[in-house]
Amino acid sequence: MAILIRSRPLIRKFTNFKSITTVPFLSQEPQLAGTPPENTTPLPPNPSSGSPLYNENWRSPFAATSQSVSSSVVPLGFLRQSPAARIQAMSETLDGEGLMNLFADWVTTQRWEDMKQVFELWIRSLDRNGKPNKPDANLFNYYLRANLMMGATADDLLGLASQMEEYGLVANTASHNLILKAMFQSGEPLSWADKAVKLLERMIATGVEFKEALPDEESYDLVTGLLFKANLIDDALKYIDSALKSGYKLSMNVFNECVRSCIYSNRLDTLVSIIEKCKKTDQNKGLLPPWNMCTHLADCALQADNSELAFTSLEFFVKWIVRGETVKPPVLLSVDEGLLVAALVTAGRTYNVKLLNGAWEVLKRSLRQMRIPNPESFLAKIYAHASLGQLQNAFATLHEFEKAYSSSKEESAEELFSPFTSLNPLAVACCRNGFVTLDSVYYQLENLSRADPPFKSVAALNCVILGCANIWDIDRAYQTFAAIESTFGLTPDIHSYNALIYAFGKLGKRDEATKVYEHFMDLGVKPNEMTYSLLVDAHLIKREPKAALLVVDDMVHAQYKPSKDMLKKIRRRCTREMDYESDDRVEELTKKFNIRMGTENRRNMLFNLRYSMEYSG
Repeated sequence: MAILIRSRPLIRKFTNFKSITTVPFLSQEPQLAGTPPENTTPLPPNPSSGSPLYNENWRSPFAATSQSVSSSVVPLGFLRQSPAARIQAMSETLDGEGLMNLFADWVTTQRWEDMKQVFELWIRSLDRNGKPNKPDANLFNYYLRANLMMGATADDLLGLASQMEEYGLVANTASHNLILKAMFQSGEPLSWADKAVKLLERMIATGVEFKEALPDEESYDLVTGLLFKANLIDDALKYIDSALKSGYKLSMNVFNECVRSCIYSNRLDTLVSIIEKCKKTDQNKGLLPPWNMCTHLADCALQADNSELAFTSLEFFVKWIVRGETVKPPVLLSVDEGLLVAALVTAGRTYNVKLLNGAWEVLKRSLRQMRIPNPESFLAKIYAHASLGQLQNAFATLHEFEKAYSSSKEESAEELFSPFTSLNPLAVACCRNGFVTLDSVYYQLENLSRADPPFKSVAALNCVILGCANIWDIDRAYQTFAAIESTFGLTPDIHSYNALIYAFGKLGKRDEATKVYEHFMDLGVKPNEMTYSLLVDAHLIKREPKAALLVVDDMVHAQYKPSKDMLKKIRRRCTREMDYESDDRVEELTKKFNIRMGTENRRNMLFNLRYSMEYSG
């Protein structure tokens, strides 16, 4: 190696030999290369030049379009031409199939103007056989679509579609849909609604012989959407029904617009019919309005007492709740409890068992056992069962209600179990068929008191006592009151005594009612506002306004405020009995408690009315 190193200067001096070395300390001076020989093999062409040697060139959109010479092989100078010359060249070289593939690529890049120009030049050009190019319906639809995307009006598209007859073509479903879409986007729905309907009817008539012209889902969606925009709801509902009968699927936008329009036009029964038809088809049973629209739908249905539509809205709520629970992370949706209370009341008012059960299930699912329902929910359910005559279910709900709120120490908790107010529907239901229903309820309660576990409820027995008073049966009322202690082993509350006072007072037994009051006062039971009101009524029935005013004084002394209705009753009795002193006392009470009594001119006119009969000979 040392010998070779020493001999390197001599080699460089006497010869033209050039060596390549990787030794770092050697000279790296640039040297001129010799002239290459003339027969050197050239490099392959640049792939970006659009050479026909490359069948798949990413810079050329025409290389992989077709395997034919006219569509796959592009001249080298093609890309160097101007856009106008390039479009002219494509219109002269592409056949129908190649033009279809080209337009399919241009749709993705939205080259609508180029598409329009190429098609117009292509139909004026000749094919390889020297004949004029003739498009088919699908190729012509690309031309219609390009015009639509460039802002052409429906009239323009109708004029272009009429030119299809010159080429022996029949407009198919896609052609008509493009025209309908232009009408839908026109911004003038009322002026185009009639033409859209006529076009749809023509599609149906033409489709009898030419199946490719029959309307499809998009056709019905565009027409019904246009009719809804024009506020032609009856026509829109007609074509929605036709679409459902034809087995087509409604779009979500059309379904939501249908729901919205039926609500605002108060066509709730029609909306129920459409929703039921959608449920019967597999492709439409999954339609679901937005959550806010479901809430508005339920609210309108409840205001109109439409129990079927209210139940349908509850079904929509359940679908939303299930959908929210299945996604990850889960979305816990809950229906407003006030809305469900209104649904329970509507179920009782319309006697709809399905709505009653559905509303209660949705309520339990919304609460998710995180808290108990509000008292209003229990009372609404009791009312619904009582209205339907389902007394057993009503008392079962009352039992749940007592377990949840009987131990509440709030001031309003006492009124929750009053048979005169909150439980009055149950008391009325107990006497619906007279003593037959009352006896049946009493014996059922007596049997339940011996069950395991036993069910004993003073509130339930108070409803029976008030029911006996409602049918003027003082004997059954008194026996039921006595059975609270003797048979059921319970202690009567203030509502029990009030029901007994009401039973005596209704029959004009004022003295017995007063004795009941004195009895429970001696037992240390505190009277409530209803107690004084019942005693006032008992005295007024006996036409003694002064005694009634004494009860009012006791009521004021007990920190209760007399009601306007109570003072009106006393004043009316003072007028009938011409007791002006008591009347002045009533005026003092109204001023003290700032109660505006108003006048009773109409009632006085009826009271002073003198009937006369004239006989004509």
